[in-house]
Amino acid sequence: MKKPGEKVRGSSSGRPVMVLFDVLGQRWTMRILWELRNEELSFRKLRERCDNISPSILNGRLTGLKALQFVERGQSGYRLTDVGKELAQQLISLCEWADRWGQSFQFKER
Repeated sequence: MKKPGEKVRGSSSGRPVMVLFDVLGQRWTMRILWELRNEELSFRKLRERCDNISPSILNGRLTGLKALQFVERGQSGYRLTDVGKELAQQLISLCEWADRWGQSFQFKER
């Protein structure tokens, strides 16, 4: 995964926000962060929560998220760092906004 200051898809500036959007846009990244938002999970439990994602993909995403300081190893699995928790709070706010926005389309959660 790219870090702030590095070129990413759609942006050569390396601005942190552009790098963040690129990271969050990678398949499974948002789901992993979402599943870790409330609790520490073992690799196996996290994999189950992510619809049995391929172990190699999960391992690669976790490695990248650790390098970006969003995720760390805990005593019994993976958990969000303080920076990761702050990001999760922002994602929760975005989710709440999206729910209000979706109501204008008469979207009903399944």
